[in-house]
Amino acid sequence: MYKLRELEKKDLFIINQWRNDTELISKLGTPFRFINLNVDEEWFDGYMQNRNSQVRCAIVEYGNDDIIGLVSLVSIDYMNQSAEFHIMIGNKNKQGKGVGTFAVLAMLYHAFNNLNLQRVELMVLEDNIIARNLYEKVGFVHEGTKRNARYKNGKFVNMLIYSILKDEYIMKHVKADKDTV
Repeated sequence: MYKLRELEKKDLFIINQWRNDTELISKLGTPFRFINLNVDEEWFDGYMQNRNSQVRCAIVEYGNDDIIGLVSLVSIDYMNQSAEFHIMIGNKNKQGKGVGTFAVLAMLYHAFNNLNLQRVELMVLEDNIIARNLYEKVGFVHEGTKRNARYKNGKFVNMLIYSILKDEYIMKHVKADKDTV
């Protein structure tokens, strides 16, 4: 079983290794860059100073506090009740084992029930079929395509825009929870 906890400075060494893993970064919308630990420490310090507009959580297993992945809500806009969603399952031994599904659902619960958001959106590489299937499974809706929006591995690629609204989340997940009781 897994849980979320707020990101801590102790997680940065592992996160830095993930962010320097070309294979892992090739599946994400961000470009690959060599990132030293000092850069990640400054990134973390920036997060700590701006916690009102972002939530960054480590994904861990119960009984083991080692980080498996990172899940975040960023650009939180309380006026429009919206945020952007990001996820990275960096521990390759845990990929494909339900960690992503758990983390997406746990962060959506937090977004809609604790932060009172109305909309959560994300962008995903068009060719990342595994991530797209996960997002669609939990209720995200494909809204559009940003053509040639990212430069990855020597070429421009499309990014797909997905979102989920609070009422869609409730209809899919709260009803499902009641049906199992």
